[in-house]
Amino acid sequence: MHPWCTSGSSRTPVRFQLHFTPAYSSWINQVERWFAELERRCRVFCSLDDLKKALEDWIKVWNAQARPFRWTKTADQILDRICRYCDRISEPGH
Repeated sequence: MHPWCTSGSSRTPVRFQLHFTPAYSSWINQVERWFAELERRCRVFCSLDDLKKALEDWIKVWNAQARPFRWTKTADQILDRICRYCDRISEPGH
């Protein structure tokens, strides 16, 4: 963890924000789904130990309920959608 997180008072809540890959490449980054679920829970922790314990507990639950990712689109469908999106964002005014 970054030093500024550990230098504060133990009464100060520890806050962190997860940063994701750009939307146009998020389909590549399967871990983004995991980070989004983790951030959605939006909890406040008063110490790094509390944060660490909560993360470890959540990871155990997540792994116990793990399921393989199932692609619902073909590679051609995914690539077609990416091309349409790239065309749209490359237009003037975007």
